[in-house]
Amino acid sequence: MLSASAPFEGPEKLLEVWFAPSPAHIPDAKRPKNGKIGLRKVPRVVWEDMLAVVKCKVLSVIEGDETDAYLLSESSLFVFAHRIILKTCGTTLNLLGLPGILDIARDYASLPSVHQCFYSRKSFMFPERQLGPHREWKDEVAFLDAIFPRGAAYTVGKVNGDHWLLYITSPSGAVPPDIAEVPPLQDYTIEILMSDLSPEAREPFFFSASPSPRDDVPADQLPSILGQTLSTALQITEIFPPHLTTLDAYAFSPCGYSSNALLNWGDAGPDRRRGEGYYTIHVTPEEGWSYASFECNVPLSSRPSSKKEIPDIETLVRRVVNIFRPARLSLTLFISSQHNNSTEEEGADTTVEVAQRAFKAALTSSSGGLETGSGDPADPQRVYRRTDKINYEFGGYDLAFASFELR
Repeated sequence: MLSASAPFEGPEKLLEVWFAPSPAHIPDAKRPKNGKIGLRKVPRVVWEDMLAVVKCKVLSVIEGDETDAYLLSESSLFVFAHRIILKTCGTTLNLLGLPGILDIARDYASLPSVHQCFYSRKSFMFPERQLGPHREWKDEVAFLDAIFPRGAAYTVGKVNGDHWLLYITSPSGAVPPDIAEVPPLQDYTIEILMSDLSPEAREPFFFSASPSPRDDVPADQLPSILGQTLSTALQITEIFPPHLTTLDAYAFSPCGYSSNALLNWGDAGPDRRRGEGYYTIHVTPEEGWSYASFECNVPLSSRPSSKKEIPDIETLVRRVVNIFRPARLSLTLFISSQHNNSTEEEGADTTVEVAQRAFKAALTSSSGGLETGSGDPADPQRVYRRTDKINYEFGGYDLAFASFELR
């Protein structure tokens, strides 16, 4: 993943392609093959061929009830029945994987058209090192415009500072009458994008020597074992309740870390499924370009839950930021509009505005400070000031964007 001889671009390119509004809307929804439908039927080797074009490879995979989570040499691939998320860092050619994804969906899952596409990323640290269409935002937009007739591109935040870039297409087509009554899935993604990690936070992600082979463990499994051990030591495993989480982690040599997790977060429904989400973490620890990202699609409460299982937004932000201790960070909450307007009580603010308050409460208050695993108060000097707060309404989606830096 990392090279000690040259800067590494930690901020990821994030491509998300929906081929249907939900798993219920795909052709084989009621005809599973080996328990899987849609895109989840695609063999691993087919995804690997697509990823070779992107310039990354599969390290490992965990399979859940609704999601297959691939840990990559440069970030992650999540495959659902009806959509795919490809997140890649470094100088990977993320968008060059899109034509292959479209072919795979058509040929292996009978999904010949795109329902909606999203592409986003934080501003690059080293844009001059990027390749292909990723050299400039206008080139990425031109690449996507050549494929999608209904796309729109946005820049959110300071153009001469940390900002967030988004390309989004309008939803396509009418829903077939036989499933028109199926309610749309809530689409909810929170990202915490952290730069200039503290020396103490960076140090655990350096490995002075490769793990020593053991007679009882194959050599290719040692990075995963070290990744799991590090996840426990840093309490990454405690961000969400361990009994709800399946974690896949990898420690890179000489430095770096990635993990994917699948989470059973909801209450069991009529089909006995509880609702499955994910989170993913990627760390570039080198001084001068240190970076860590956290992404999660589990809908979070705006206030502490009495069940104390799934953290609320404020608690989640504190837990993540306390692990990585950045000097600068940006946070985004991207949510489908109909769910943004759903309030927890009559007259309450939208989810986006509530999230903005939670971001600020988690990071700018010196009373109580950030959480630590031991339960001790965090360093009271690590208090942030907000440098940007932007709420944005797109077609069918709403965004909360905020940036913070140490006072």
